[in-house]
Amino acid sequence: MSLVNLPFSKLTKKTNKNHFKALLFASLSSLFISPAIGSQVDANARYIVSLGGVNIASVKINLKDDGKNFDLNLGAKISGIGTLISSGTASASTNGLSNSNSLLPKSMNISTRAKNTDFSVNVQYSGKNASGFQVDPPLINNIGRVPIERKHLLGVSDPIGSFIIKGKKLDSKLCKSNLKIFTGLERFNIKMKYIKTQTATSNKTGYQGPVILCTMDYLPISGHFKTSGMSSYLANSKRMLIWYAPLKESNYFIPYRVIIGTSAGDLSMVLTSLK
Repeated sequence: MSLVNLPFSKLTKKTNKNHFKALLFASLSSLFISPAIGSQVDANARYIVSLGGVNIASVKINLKDDGKNFDLNLGAKISGIGTLISSGTASASTNGLSNSNSLLPKSMNISTRAKNTDFSVNVQYSGKNASGFQVDPPLINNIGRVPIERKHLLGVSDPIGSFIIKGKKLDSKLCKSNLKIFTGLERFNIKMKYIKTQTATSNKTGYQGPVILCTMDYLPISGHFKTSGMSSYLANSKRMLIWYAPLKESNYFIPYRVIIGTSAGDLSMVLTSLK
């Protein structure tokens, strides 16, 4: 699946590893930063990603927004952990329209490199629909993969900007979302629900102050493999959490922290700096 389908050897033997590499970086890039409305923005953020308490990735994000159009670029370095995760690098970018209610993507690209192997996904969007997509190299083993139908491309957004929320204030309404996401490899939904309001206090992170905690429920629609143990695991998981924090004085709210339980331990992502 694409939210965090890491190439865990015991769970994904029958699936295409390139599938998982691209989707990991789609996940990372979708949880980072957003612009302020009506003003030019050139912002940078850093996150640390860990698995089972061991750091596995560092991520740099740059977001430029002129109030009408946005460009978001990501660079990531992955540290290998035995047979669980391969070392490598990744880049991701998305661009489109920025309005008072949301970010509307026009195109998205994700590129990964691991063990001298390159893999890329490109998606084009028109309005709220996916209008085209390419995967290079194409997935070879499609046995047991749920077909992506034309109807699954309607009313969707990209995995990079989907988790950026606009609202009037930091309250429970921010968690009332049913995200419909198409990554170029998979179509899935993420339904969020409010849990409680907390305060981030650690001086090791890039933000201190009030945050909103939401749960996330993953619903695979198409593009995933029926034999994928990770897809089934996450579809039934009760440990998918996301904390939102305000982005300065704008009406945007960005992920401060994310935790997703896996059989190899918690996959955690934390904001370490924001400029």
